[in-house]
Formats: sequence, structure tokens, C-alpha cells
Amino acid sequence: MVYETWKPEETYELGERLGREAAPGMIYCLEGDLGTGKTVFTQGFARGLGVEGPVNSPTFTILQQYEDGRLPLYHFDVYRIGDVEEMEEIGYEDCFYGQGVCLVEWPSLVREILPEEALWIYIEKDLEKGFDYRKITVEERR
Repeated sequence: MVYETWKPEETYELGERLGREAAPGMIYCLEGDLGTGKTVFTQGFARGLGVEGPVNSPTFTILQQYEDGRLPLYHFDVYRIGDVEEMEEIGYEDCFYGQGVCLVEWPSLVREILPEEALWIYIEKDLEKGFDYRKITVEERR
């Protein structure tokens, strides 16, 4: 499925809709260059799960957990990960195979540990269509 958003609020709303539809054990792989709106999308996704507090990218901590929504949200940002073994140290398996929902930014960096069934979300800019334009592709991979 391909979506087009023309302003950050629309990217947020798409994230929120997908968050409302999320089910226990689902993994969302979020790809996009720096500045494409991954954090805005994630904030909407968290709101869709019922997370009330602020949501920021866990760039330096790798994992941020939110327990106050209808399902636990495990938000990974693996941009700075040096080796997949670092994921083992933070206990990724409990998150990936638990009853919460995982959202993984920069998933290609840890592809070998991702479950086969995941929803991949690609966010792309196209400056010819405007500064805030985003093309968001959602694909289920098995």
C-alpha cells in the first residue's frame, strides 16, 4: 500500500491509524533517511496505541519502552548499533517475541535477527513535490 502525505500532521495521522490497528506480537520495520519523518510517524503510532507521554527517538539508548498504552510499545533505533550482539545484550528477543508491539528504525542494520513476518514501512521525500511531501509504502513481508 502506498500513501502520500503533504504535511507532518498527515504523517502523524497515518502512524496513529496503524497504531490503532496494531496487534500483540507485531513488528514494524521503519526505513527512511534522516529527516524523513520517522519520529513524527512513530509519535502518531504511539498515540494510536494510547501512549500519553512524549515519544522521542531512542538514538543513544537503542530501546525506549512505553507501557502506558493498550499494548506495550518497544521502540528501537538501531542506527548506532555496532554489532547485532548489542541487540542480544538489551534483550531484543523478549520484545520481538512478546505480547507487545515493536517498531524498529533502521531495520536493515539488524535484518538477520528480524522475524520473517513483519510490516515494512518506507518513508521517502520528494522535494519536487514539496518540502513536507512524503511517500510512505507499507509492505507485509513473509
